[in-house]
Amino acid sequence: MKKMTFSLFATAMALGAFQAQAADPVTLQLKWVTQSQFAGYYVAKDKGFYEEEGLDVTIKPGGPDIAPEQVIAGGGADVIVDWMGGALAARDKGVGLVNIAQPFKKAGMELVCPKDGPVKTEADFKGHTLGVWFFGNEYPFYAWMNKLGYPTEGGADGVTVLKQSFDVQPLIQKQADCISVMTYNEYWQLIDAGYKPEDLIVFNYSAMGNDLLEDGLYAMEDKLKDPAFEDKMVRFVRASMKGWKYATENPDEAADIVVENGGQDENHQKRMMGEVAKLIDNADGKLIEAAYERTAKALLDQKIITKEPSGAWTSAITDKAIK
Repeated sequence: MKKMTFSLFATAMALGAFQAQAADPVTLQLKWVTQSQFAGYYVAKDKGFYEEEGLDVTIKPGGPDIAPEQVIAGGGADVIVDWMGGALAARDKGVGLVNIAQPFKKAGMELVCPKDGPVKTEADFKGHTLGVWFFGNEYPFYAWMNKLGYPTEGGADGVTVLKQSFDVQPLIQKQADCISVMTYNEYWQLIDAGYKPEDLIVFNYSAMGNDLLEDGLYAMEDKLKDPAFEDKMVRFVRASMKGWKYATENPDEAADIVVENGGQDENHQKRMMGEVAKLIDNADGKLIEAAYERTAKALLDQKIITKEPSGAWTSAITDKAIK
């Protein structure tokens, strides 16, 4: 009996080792640092959704010096989180990025101005300084200014662009008349700094119809031609969207998981998760084609991309993932 028990134990150990070895590795490069903006991926890993799909997923946080497009082009990731503007600009320069899923259906970018300042409406922008992030985050802003017909080189009839730090200090220090914020992050930093909602004028890109697609999942076109890699991405997207669905239905728990993985300030992460949930919609990951067309046209109009993109997105992954 003792010998049989040992044999069963050894078999179980061998099976476990085989299953661990059989898991397909996937490396995900995030666009920014660990925070609830990426909760769906951390939840999918924590809850075992990736493991259920036979995946061993490594999540790499981003940061101010990390460009996801460069990371994946250099082979440092299988899939990245990126904004469509940055991805199409990279594709235009020869990096074969393809959108394989679009978890964020709505944009969270806004421009905010103090109500007691000189800017009350879009007509007041002329002659004033507006803050915006760069590294691919500036494209929605430039598309909006282009739509309004404002030069961005300064002057009485144009706007002066301040290359904004990744915080709200430019507004607090009065370096800019208005600054860029995300609904789920910097807006609340302003509130925490003492501003009240009624103290701020908010220009929300989505509400104005000026939104460009934000957090999507991108893989390399040449790798997607491999059926085995495509299957891996189908399983990755299916598990990721299951993670997003769980996160939107259990925001506090999702935020706790983010904090356990390095997210800062529990209360801020919970508030962020609540705001991010408003951008996810039904968590199916499907790209809205009209939003893609609007994003591509805005980039073309600004000459950020030189030609109309072709093959820059596919529904093949999400179609198989949600079957």
